[in-house]
Amino acid sequence: MPRVHDRGGWPTEEPIDRSEHELMDWERRMDALHQVLGRKGIRTTDEMRRAIESLEPSAYESMSYYERWTAALEILLVEKGILTAGEIDARVSGQPGEG
Repeated sequence: MPRVHDRGGWPTEEPIDRSEHELMDWERRMDALHQVLGRKGIRTTDEMRRAIESLEPSAYESMSYYERWTAALEILLVEKGILTAGEIDARVSGQPGEG
């Protein structure tokens, strides 16, 4: 049975919109962060793919492309012990982090 990331044209037969669009600043920052972490060996493409594919179907469906990258990167940083979920949540909310 196909998983949620295996789109195959679903949910419609409509062609994918491949037109160029302007990225938001946070999307540009996320792209840059991924490049830096990849060059430093902190994350790999295969790890990112696994983390994205591990997202719950309802979460995956509700997220944009770069939101999936963000969620996957959080999974990897926590798995690797680089940051805790609490530290990430605190930084996102602007509060002092744990540790």
